[in-house]
Amino acid sequence: MARKVFLATDEIRERVQSLAGRGVRQEDIAKIIECDAKTLRKHFRSDLDRGTAEANAKVTGFLFNAAEEGSVPAAIFWLKTRAGWRESREPEDATPGSDAESTLQVVILPDNGRDLGLTEARRKAQEKYFGRKKRP
Repeated sequence: MARKVFLATDEIRERVQSLAGRGVRQEDIAKIIECDAKTLRKHFRSDLDRGTAEANAKVTGFLFNAAEEGSVPAAIFWLKTRAGWRESREPEDATPGSDAESTLQVVILPDNGRDLGLTEARRKAQEKYFGRKKRP
């Protein structure tokens, strides 16, 4: 049995572009216009892309206008997503005067005492590390 021929009309193109701009999934758009998702992408690729791009541009304009009018959440969102701003956090276990090593996790390994140099180095490292720690 031969496949049914799909005809892409201007009316369908406008509908596809509108639905894509509203964020409707391509599989759902294909169901709405009664075709396969592959057929949708084959015949309406530019309409799908244009609809999404125009909707993004419209929402971006609203967000930008809100930020210009003094909306702090809009300005923060814009700066984080468009300008690359990030919030910095202090380390939770920050000890005043300590260096970056304080955020490292330390694992104490047992020592069999065979290598005196290694034993001494391990002991000094532990004294240095635990000497900086706050005692409860």
